[in-house]
Formats: sequence, C-alpha cells, structure tokens
Amino acid sequence: MYKVKVNDKNELKITFDKNNSLKGYINDNEFSWDIKSVGKGTNAFHILKNNQSYNASVLEFDEEKKSMVISVRGNIYYVAVSDEHDELLKNMGFDTLNHQKTNEIKAPMPGLVKTIKVKAGDEIKKGDSLLILEAMKMENIIKSPVDGIVKAIETEKDKAVEKNQVLVRFK
Repeated sequence: MYKVKVNDKNELKITFDKNNSLKGYINDNEFSWDIKSVGKGTNAFHILKNNQSYNASVLEFDEEKKSMVISVRGNIYYVAVSDEHDELLKNMGFDTLNHQKTNEIKAPMPGLVKTIKVKAGDEIKKGDSLLILEAMKMENIIKSPVDGIVKAIETEKDKAVEKNQVLVRFK
C-alpha cells in the first residue's frame, strides 16, 4: 500500500495487485493501466488508464524524499509517495527527526534499554547506532538523526523507559 500526496492536498491510497503491477486499487476503486516508456533514456511515458490516453514526463525526482514533479497532459503535479515503512516511522515519531535540528533523542515507544553503543564525548554521524531498545519482543536500533557530539546518556542498560523519555543528548 502506498500513500500518494498530490500538490500537498489530495491524498490517494494506492494498492497494486501482488501478481500484476498494472492493476490495483486507488482509494478502493479498481484500476488497470498500461505504461510504456517513450524512447530510451527519457523520462517520458505513455499511459493508458481506464480507456484514456495520457502523456506524462518526470521533470524532477528526489529519491531520498520520495518526491517528484511530473507533467501530465501539460499540467504540473508535485507528488510525494510513502509506503508502509514510512507510515510506521511516522507513527513512531521518527519522521520529524529528519526535518528538524535536534539536540536530544527520545524513546519512540516504551521499552527496555538492552545496549548503549555510545558514551558522552563520542563524535557521531547521522545514521550511527546509539542504542538498542527492546519493545514488544523486538529489538529496535535507535540511530542518530544528526551529526554531532554526545553530551549525555540519560538512561542505563537494562532500564525500562517510557515513550518520549529523553535517552541521549547532543552538543
């Protein structure tokens, strides 16, 4: 299942058939389409959907943000796509960590601190593992959303923590 936001307004829920990616559902309405690239190495496509013909081009594509600017029949659309994993991260509160300057990491859920991989004074890079939090019998690696220096560890190994409790502070 994908959530597709068009022009920061319209949100669509798209599910593709597991056996045929040319069929599926958009907001619970069945669809089928045929899509062909127009020429080698181009970002232009010809689409047949529900007996209608469309010419479309991808004008910009940002893989990290999962967004693009497309032109369909001469109209420009700004499109952002999220999948189940993105939605899970959003529900856990991790989506906002990438968009703001932060000086602390909070527990995304209640759990038990199994391992602490850093100490005060350590220099860390975005994506470095900071600690492992066990919740619902699963081990979750808590990673740094920023480059920085660890100011303080606000928890201990084998300690239970609550959701939104500060775990690590950065300088």
